[in-house]
Amino acid sequence: MTIPPDHSDDVEALRAALAAEREARIAAEARAVGAEARATGAEAMIAHLKLVIAKLRHDKFGASSERGRKLIDQLELELGDLVATVAEDATRAEGQGGECPGARPLRKPVRGPLPAHLPRERVVVSSPFACPCCGGRLSKLGEDITETLEAVPRSWKVVQTVRERFSCRACETITEPPAPFHPIARGRAGPNLLAMILEAKFGQHLPLNRQSETFA
Repeated sequence: MTIPPDHSDDVEALRAALAAEREARIAAEARAVGAEARATGAEAMIAHLKLVIAKLRHDKFGASSERGRKLIDQLELELGDLVATVAEDATRAEGQGGECPGARPLRKPVRGPLPAHLPRERVVVSSPFACPCCGGRLSKLGEDITETLEAVPRSWKVVQTVRERFSCRACETITEPPAPFHPIARGRAGPNLLAMILEAKFGQHLPLNRQSETFA
């Protein structure tokens, strides 16, 4: 069948569109396969780090327990960074779109909520008073809450026990209450401080020199 001359441009345009669609589909499949491979590798690394941390926690009371605790802390930091990276990659992949129809959807990492018994400090970010596009009045639709775990530094205080001295005008006798009791004779540490030191030494296996550096 001979194509009329007036339709040759349409045929060329259709061929070009078909070639462009084929290249776009191949590129989308390649991106999906690459993202899936990266996600699989990240999931395998997360599982490996969890196994290593579990083993180190099981052996943390050995002779090198202090070095093991440092290694556990470092691995937990790496695990948190890796989980956050995987979450960002999954969010970025969803935002880009253009996923291959047959590609397996990426699984989002599940991050547990922060402990519910901790007190919450609500910090509200100020919103604009008018629409930045048209200047119209804004109405609240809802809110997004991002929780961040924060620590309050340990506070210290010095308790001054004041013992007033009195003298008798008749016999000139000086009267003064007895000195307060200390768990350690002539010591300067209160009972709460001593309890904290003992708990850190025998409960957390922190040597006294490490506690001294931390307290300083």
